[in-house]
Amino acid sequence: MCAAALEEYCGSTFWNVSYLKRPDPDLPLCVEQTVLVWIPLCFLWLCAPWHLLALCQSANVNTQPLSKLYICKQLVVSLLFLTAIAHLGVTLGEDFGPNSDQSSINAGYVFYVVMCLLSIDSASLFLFWLLLVVCDIFPFQTLLREALRLGEVPDVPRFSLFYISFGLELIALVLSTVADIPPEAKDLIKKNPEAGAPFLSRITFNWLNSMVLKGYKQPLVQEDMWDLNESDSTAFINERFQHFMKPELDAARVRFQNKMKKKSAKTRDSAQEDPQQSGLSSGLGKGVSQDVLMMERGKTEDEKKKKDSKEEENYPSSWLITTIYKTFKRILIESVCFKLLEDVLTFVSPQLLKLMISFTQDKSRYAWEGYLYAVLLMVVALLQSLTLQQYFQRCHVLGMKVRTALMAAVYKKALVVSNDTRKESTVGEMVNLMSADAQRFNDVTTSIHLLWSCPLQIIISIVFLWLELGPSVLAGVGVMVLIIPTNALIATKARKLQIENMKFKDKRMKIMNEILNGIKILKLYAWEPSFQKHVEDIRGEELKVMKKFAYLHSFSILTSCCIPALVSLATFAIFVSVSNDNVLTAEKAFTSISLFNILRAPLAMLPMLIASVVQTAVSKKRLEKFLAGEDIDSDIVRQDPSFIQLLCVSSVNLDIEPGQLVAVVGAVGSGKSSLMSALLGEMHSTKGFINIMGSLAFVPQQAWIQNATLKDNILFGSPHEEENFKKVIQACALAPDLELLPGGDLTEIGEKGINLSGGQKQRVSLARAVYSQADIYLLDDPLSAVDSHVGKHLFENVIGPNGILKNKTRILVTHGISFLPYVDKIVVLENGVISEVGSYENLRASGGAFSKFLDTYAKEQSNQGNSETEHFELIRDGDDAQPDGASEDTVSLTLEREDSIRRSQRNGSVRLRRNTSVKTSENADEPQKGQKLIEKETMETGQVKLGVFLQYLRAMGWGYSAMVFLIYFIQTAAFTGQNLWLSDWTGDSVEYYNMTYPSWKRDTRVGVFGALGVAQGLFVFLGTLLLANASINASRILYSRLLNNILRVPMVFFDTTPIGRVINRFAKDIFTIDEAIPASLRSCLLCLMSVLGTVFVICLVTPFFAIVIIPLALIYFFVQRFYIATSRQLRRLDSVSRSPIYSHFGETVSGLSVIRAYKHQDRFLKHNEVTIDENLKSIYLRIVSDRWLAIRLEFVGNLVVFFAALFAVISRDSIDSNVVGLSVSYALNVTQTLNWLVMTTSALETNIVAVERVNEYTQLKNEADWVTDTRPPQMWPEAGRVQFENFKVRYRPELDLVLHGITCDIDSTEKIGIVGRTGAGKSSLTNCLFRIIEAAEGCIRIDDVDISTIGLHDLRNRLTIIPQDPVLFSGSLRMNLDPFDKFSDEEIWRVLELSHLQSYVSGLQEGLQHKVAEGGENLSVGQRQLLCLARALLRKSRILILDEATAAVDLETDNLIQNTIHKEFSDCTVLTIAHRLHSIMDSSRVMVLDAGKILEFDSPSNLLEKEGHFYAMAKDAGITLERPQFFVYVFYL
Repeated sequence: MCAAALEEYCGSTFWNVSYLKRPDPDLPLCVEQTVLVWIPLCFLWLCAPWHLLALCQSANVNTQPLSKLYICKQLVVSLLFLTAIAHLGVTLGEDFGPNSDQSSINAGYVFYVVMCLLSIDSASLFLFWLLLVVCDIFPFQTLLREALRLGEVPDVPRFSLFYISFGLELIALVLSTVADIPPEAKDLIKKNPEAGAPFLSRITFNWLNSMVLKGYKQPLVQEDMWDLNESDSTAFINERFQHFMKPELDAARVRFQNKMKKKSAKTRDSAQEDPQQSGLSSGLGKGVSQDVLMMERGKTEDEKKKKDSKEEENYPSSWLITTIYKTFKRILIESVCFKLLEDVLTFVSPQLLKLMISFTQDKSRYAWEGYLYAVLLMVVALLQSLTLQQYFQRCHVLGMKVRTALMAAVYKKALVVSNDTRKESTVGEMVNLMSADAQRFNDVTTSIHLLWSCPLQIIISIVFLWLELGPSVLAGVGVMVLIIPTNALIATKARKLQIENMKFKDKRMKIMNEILNGIKILKLYAWEPSFQKHVEDIRGEELKVMKKFAYLHSFSILTSCCIPALVSLATFAIFVSVSNDNVLTAEKAFTSISLFNILRAPLAMLPMLIASVVQTAVSKKRLEKFLAGEDIDSDIVRQDPSFIQLLCVSSVNLDIEPGQLVAVVGAVGSGKSSLMSALLGEMHSTKGFINIMGSLAFVPQQAWIQNATLKDNILFGSPHEEENFKKVIQACALAPDLELLPGGDLTEIGEKGINLSGGQKQRVSLARAVYSQADIYLLDDPLSAVDSHVGKHLFENVIGPNGILKNKTRILVTHGISFLPYVDKIVVLENGVISEVGSYENLRASGGAFSKFLDTYAKEQSNQGNSETEHFELIRDGDDAQPDGASEDTVSLTLEREDSIRRSQRNGSVRLRRNTSVKTSENADEPQKGQKLIEKETMETGQVKLGVFLQYLRAMGWGYSAMVFLIYFIQTAAFTGQNLWLSDWTGDSVEYYNMTYPSWKRDTRVGVFGALGVAQGLFVFLGTLLLANASINASRILYSRLLNNILRVPMVFFDTTPIGRVINRFAKDIFTIDEAIPASLRSCLLCLMSVLGTVFVICLVTPFFAIVIIPLALIYFFVQRFYIATSRQLRRLDSVSRSPIYSHFGETVSGLSVIRAYKHQDRFLKHNEVTIDENLKSIYLRIVSDRWLAIRLEFVGNLVVFFAALFAVISRDSIDSNVVGLSVSYALNVTQTLNWLVMTTSALETNIVAVERVNEYTQLKNEADWVTDTRPPQMWPEAGRVQFENFKVRYRPELDLVLHGITCDIDSTEKIGIVGRTGAGKSSLTNCLFRIIEAAEGCIRIDDVDISTIGLHDLRNRLTIIPQDPVLFSGSLRMNLDPFDKFSDEEIWRVLELSHLQSYVSGLQEGLQHKVAEGGENLSVGQRQLLCLARALLRKSRILILDEATAAVDLETDNLIQNTIHKEFSDCTVLTIAHRLHSIMDSSRVMVLDAGKILEFDSPSNLLEKEGHFYAMAKDAGITLERPQFFVYVFYL
């Protein structure tokens, strides 16, 4: 009925099959004038509502001048409009004509003119013109053929108008592929070309061409990266993620609480026993405290262990996946649509193949059918490529966004996490959440749609196979069903192994983090072998688990490879067995084989995806546990008109009025730092609250310095005010330091200030607080790390009653009793309780704990009350209070390392004014010598050297490598042989046509086909097994080399290399070597063999194909070369830009209390976003570059399909249909295989960069050998005599000398005090004794042995040092004292008794096996220092060095240490570097150093009588000589 109406409308036949049943087919005129005209117009009408809606919503009217391109487009449309009018005119000019279709065209053009003027987007525009041109091709050839047939043009006006309009349509189509960029957007488009890319450029990724070309010409650098789209930026992603995360997490918490209520109802009896234990911990004891050790004992400990065993139940769960889904719902749905479309197109090709084989069998059919099928095969393949790449693009971007969201969420959580939760995760574990766990989510998200796509493809394949082979296909389905339990079992086992593997990874990264942070201590104590063995033991366990996992993976690959072979075997065998009528024809066989090939991918991917989901499930739990952890309680600190009121469990009541200076004093472990933490709201409150009115500034006990310029460290995000800045610099005694620093205040400071002395770090930390102009200042013992005269200056000018903070509220924790008379109120803490509060005079008069404290430690005279004012009078004259001088070069004290450095990313330079008192460089923009401490990370450029591949193969083992290659080659031969056998088998259908098929032949065919299929699986299994062994072997060797070398590189490497950079080698790069490279290598080998097999078969069938192999191979080669140059560099940039993310995270976690105190969380979040964005720029371009490559390779692959089909059509008279089927089915398979070959080759080349990076660190120059042939005597050094002979040293070859020709003799058992201002060379001298830095000239002799001639461990094992920073490692107390297990428990208990720790350790439930937290955080600073004393006592060598060992401890601990040293080391040579002069006043001699030279070297009494440099220092410290051999210490800091 519809056709009749159309025929009436056209005045001619609408459809007749006879039009196609001829050698030159055509479409009826009516179809051309109706259907083909309406298709593009319908598309336009369908698009119209969306564009009209967008226009209505857009309020902005474009008033910008029109671009030339826009004018050109309007001109073309106007001309088309005129041709349409002319068409109409011609029709109206005739009496009657059936060409009323022109009115439709006119209507379309009129509509289009309106739409075009209103700016349709490029996609609709391009598709409209494309449809119009494609539909007009049919009337184009009809008119032309008609004119040629008649020999003249029957209707000249219409003929001319049609071809003019067709030409204009082509021009319009070309113009629609060019972007119309408004002038104001040109700068934006330069920074991000994707934003202005037209539709065709977007779907083919042509907008990346300029970057690929640049990457090919020269190695890409970070500055070449384009800006991100706003929707891809960290800030945008994080905001959306947090928006959806909050309600989901709240709901999960409610579910968790309900679950816990039900659980507690069941176990109420056991729960009632808990309160008995609650008295063991006080409010001050919760949280991370540096001065209090709180232990849960008895039953609490057991309960804690039980908790750990059920750790997975103890947090709100099942909320992360729904949050991710809601956040990224749109991109998920888009990718689903593309995947669905691609899956449908996948099944069109086998049907076209079926038609192609049918065509070659029937020689009577017209040739144009064959050519049509060839073209359709290419068009379908092309559409499939485009949809597949759009799907991949969205999936990979989704993975990137999920990773970004998780990294940003972990960082944000770290800023607000409570200390209880923070104790559960070390810094290393938190970094693992950001790196490994977020990466796992990234990996699984990219292939998440396969969870539904694989089953869908399997079902559709089975349906089509049923249509081909009938019920026989059920045999194949049966095989697949049987294999599912096997895969499920493998997945379950894999999950357990993955959990185990992650535990070992965490453990290894935790210990590596500690080793790198405490590397100097390891070197000084010669403990590297012990820690190396410890790490290698953990690594050994990790590799065992990895090997089990690899074997499991090999087995799953065996099943995935055998399934298609077994399925096809079972199906074909049953098919030919059930009936003699069932003959396997080429049509059935190769259509089935194509379907089996489609089946191969989902069956192979499904187990891998399940394994990946299993691994991600572990990461999900870890992330949920951390992100759902308890936040810091913001309600503890309240804002209330009463200024500060603190109420705590341990009866702590404290009122402080505005403007007061309050000192907090107490012994080690009394709770001073805990009180500070409580005031900051960092502690867990069990009762009471804190009221604070005003802003806070905090100076921690251990200064936290950022890796930034000195100026940035002081400003700390505040705006720069020159006058205020100068005032703070002067008050904090930093002006002389800036004079000496090469870059002035623009000098880069390493993380934790490794190129500053302890005193300088503390003064920068104090300057930061002063500059912030807060209302309340919490000062946690900032004066202990500075020299006494500097402490006086700081108190006088900053903290004291006349300092610049005199009108502010100040709470000062101090060990310096000299300041106490000048404070408004003194708080005395004892065991977490305030024992006394009052003024200095009141507390002295009361005769309580404070009075006894003074009498014991101040060594005051009985008439002290009369002389107090005189003795404690602070020096008012600023000239006398000289600050400790800064170092001559920025690395003079780099070896006082606490952590690594990270190069911070700062934009722009700071302009310095000429009139400032701070030293300004002549050219502030040019870094001067020593100003830049850290250079950018070195990055290899260009092609990965063949040597790197060979090195990896060598590590795998040459035998293994050759065998793997051979086995994979045999597997490919079996696969090709099976298909050739099948091709021959299908020939039987012709040979035995209308004859009984012999059963022996059938059995032979089935048997050989099956044997070759099983052989494939077995060979792949064997190859994968060998590869697994080989790659684990390589992992072991490469890791061992890396660790071995890193522990042997000189200390200067760690001082100039950020920790993030080194950790990246041990984390990301080793992860790549362990997991990514073996997978890439296996895929690469299999793909290479598959491609060779395919090319061989196609050339065997259609020799013509050999002609196009060379041009196609050349295109492949050039595309690959272009791509790999860019991709490799982008991968390297990704690695390099990841390091700052982890470094910044580590820095943030270590300075959390400071960041929170200043309320700078938002600023640090912003900095984290910028750092992640820098990384995302290279990741995003890498994702797009993969798609850029794939679309081009698949296009060439589609040409392979086209030419294979084309040559089959051309040669159809000379070749059999079964061979055509083989050729085309192989060609259809090769598109993906060729694509995967280049992708896996590129992935291998980019992943092998990890080997290159690890190799870089295995070739670093080592320090001297640990043990040499020249061994010192067994009892050396017996006397302990030390001689310096013209000793000169510099830190790095390009720097100046730090010690200038030191010459001195130190006799046996002498006690030498070494003093001097900061940067004088005191620590350098001790570092030289341990050969941490080697001599530039001269030598050191110990008992007449030149120390440069013996091994480092022979030297370091015979010397003992108590360092300034007491570094402890996580592990047992015993391990921290004796990592080599050389000493008995009795010896260890003896040294603990001597170091006054016996009672404390014996009180611990686990005694010597008590677990020390990371960095010793569960011990106070004093206790850590006493443990360092115990280490020294255990060694008891003839020479002891004290490197400012008591600088950070209180009077009591200092007294204990000094007494023990005097008693236990009386027969040893002792060198003491001191801040506190009282500790070296009883030395045999004192060495005064300045600028690397000895100024004075004599007994203290002689030096005081000389009234030289030492006398001036003693005077500054308030030490006077009253009578010979008797000193009074009246000023003591």
